[in-house]
Amino acid sequence: MGFLDDLRERVLIADGAMGTRLSELGFDRLPYGVANLHAPDLVRQIHEDSVRAGADVIETNTFWANRFRLAEHFQDEDPREICAIGARLARDAAGDAYVLGAIGPCGKPLAPLGTVAIEEARGEFRIAAEALAEGGVDAFILETFSDLDELGIAIEVVRSVADLPIIACKSFIEDGETLAEGYPLQAAQKMVEMGADVVGANCVVGPQRMYDIVRWMSEAGDIPICAMPTPGMPQLVRLETVYDTTPEYFGRAAARIAAAGANIIGGCCGVTPDMIRALRDSLPDRTPRKRAHKRAAERAARKPLPETEPSELSRKLGKKFVITVELDLPRGLGTSKVLDAAAALKKKGADLIDISDGARARLRMVPLAISHIIKRDVGIEVMMHVTCRDRNLLALQADLLGAHALGIRNVLPITGDPTNIGDFPSATSVFDIDSIGLVKVLSRLNDGLDMAGNSVGIRCAFTIGVAFNPVAQDIKRELDRLQRKADAGAHVIYTQPLFEERHADSAAESAARAGLPIFIGVMPLRSHRHAEFMHNEVPGIIVPEWLRKKMADAPEDSALDIGIGIAQELAARLPEMAQGLYLMPPAGSHVIAERVMEAVEV
Repeated sequence: MGFLDDLRERVLIADGAMGTRLSELGFDRLPYGVANLHAPDLVRQIHEDSVRAGADVIETNTFWANRFRLAEHFQDEDPREICAIGARLARDAAGDAYVLGAIGPCGKPLAPLGTVAIEEARGEFRIAAEALAEGGVDAFILETFSDLDELGIAIEVVRSVADLPIIACKSFIEDGETLAEGYPLQAAQKMVEMGADVVGANCVVGPQRMYDIVRWMSEAGDIPICAMPTPGMPQLVRLETVYDTTPEYFGRAAARIAAAGANIIGGCCGVTPDMIRALRDSLPDRTPRKRAHKRAAERAARKPLPETEPSELSRKLGKKFVITVELDLPRGLGTSKVLDAAAALKKKGADLIDISDGARARLRMVPLAISHIIKRDVGIEVMMHVTCRDRNLLALQADLLGAHALGIRNVLPITGDPTNIGDFPSATSVFDIDSIGLVKVLSRLNDGLDMAGNSVGIRCAFTIGVAFNPVAQDIKRELDRLQRKADAGAHVIYTQPLFEERHADSAAESAARAGLPIFIGVMPLRSHRHAEFMHNEVPGIIVPEWLRKKMADAPEDSALDIGIGIAQELAARLPEMAQGLYLMPPAGSHVIAERVMEAVEV
């Protein structure tokens, strides 16, 4: 009898957590897959303990076996070797138990959200699948995937490597409201479409939440379901993750999952052989439960999400020439200077204030706070820049939800300067995603979903700006990134500061090809030193030689007037070629900005 046939005859009990046991037994190197190379006897012992506890199914110790996970922990072992040995160790210990070849996600978001190229991910999945298949696994389990798109890629690759059953497991958040909306059913239906032979969920949630997930998934049809809960919610004790759940509780609670329709029940992080033994004792009847299919499509249909009020900027794009001015963030807690400047600029006719986010890795007040204060106290909209450097994917989404709740509707994602050039060079740069990925995050929020596919309750109304440098050294790459930003959902383009009309013309043509409006960046230069600094020490900015010479030849007391005059000349031409002016006055001077604005007739 084959694995899938056996699933339809009886509920199979799977093993528990490999990493938990390795840690308990003294192996502390991460990722835990390297134990296959450095502590094979320990890995074999853990497999044997699981089989003795009653597991009909054991997983290879290969969940983290890819070069992205290895590099994250400064390991350079060969993923193929880890998978090959992992399969052999499990096979040697299994006896009559089935062996599942475990493959996890890459550990970093895939493009266009993150920086891991799709083909790189395919290559890692292929290496693992080939080695595991050659090692004699009975089936594959693709587990702990939060991104269904990445899971689909993994299924496609594994299917091309071996004709073995594929179990596809998604991780779901500990959120009763999300589960009540039927998202697990939608995910299960998607996994069926992707070609999974078994669908399921693992990690993150305990047995009670897992019961709800399986109950929803059971409405996807007769496809077998795999459930691998944690013991419950962990706590951190002496820097170690600890679960208080007793084996008896886990066994009883996990056994209930069979009644919801599960065909494979085991455990994830924190689940021990004693818990698997308790599960076996609590589930004497292994007959798969008959599923009572309900009106799945009707129940799974999400209610239309309410719309939110769009930004004033979104209504002006393409209908009015927009003027936006970048102001410097306060170094400490003082906000009066930036508020006074914003008020003066609003009175002068500015449509928008731009607030940067830790430019050049300098410590400044978080843009979310000052953007809200400006909007509240001055009554002018803000384009809030958000860098990917300082926050992981979770924190970025949380901040954006907070911004939207505070009425901030305009966001310009930037990848960000590395921390080693700033005030705190030892600080960690995160870079979970880059600016293209953050455009994708914002676009998903505008659809009412976070990046895990969970509803955020409303369709957000972010106007998404993106940066573009029309004088970049690698202009082909820059144009490619611009198009990718447009495809990801951008609404308006901002350029780096430009100083010549021909560069502005070129930028406008590029924007037209991308199908987006453009705000041309203009920076009044205040001195010869300023011009030389911008040209020679700030990457991506070109101050033409004729302008640097003109500033050098000018008397010191008239250099600023020359810089303003040249900025005025370019700004005056912009309404003919662009949809907006992005002013970057030196030191955030609103007085200088106002003088340039006087030259623009709209």
